[in-house]
Amino acid sequence: MGWLKRIFGLEKPANPTQVVQGQSNDSSIPAERVGLNGEYDDSGLAKRVVLAFDNESDLADEERLWVAQTGSKVVLKGTVSDQATLTKMISVARGVNGATEVDVTEVTVG
Repeated sequence: MGWLKRIFGLEKPANPTQVVQGQSNDSSIPAERVGLNGEYDDSGLAKRVVLAFDNESDLADEERLWVAQTGSKVVLKGTVSDQATLTKMISVARGVNGATEVDVTEVTVG
């Protein structure tokens, strides 16, 4: 099971790379609120981050880690298998349009 399916119960969209960029035809939607289909979504950034994790072949689903958002801050919570995985996740999350910060204070490695 992938990240998007486990956390949000959603299937991966047809063009996942374009979705991660968070483009919307409605310029009034803040980047952190752009959903998977360009619509307004309170959890849009978190959904696009987990989709970006799904798009990375070396980021297998860490079943004890959760992704949320507070405004434009991505919040990771739970446990990851190793520091290299967490470092990669932080890098990927920062690269998602609308993310201004990645909070890992609630993540345990091991």
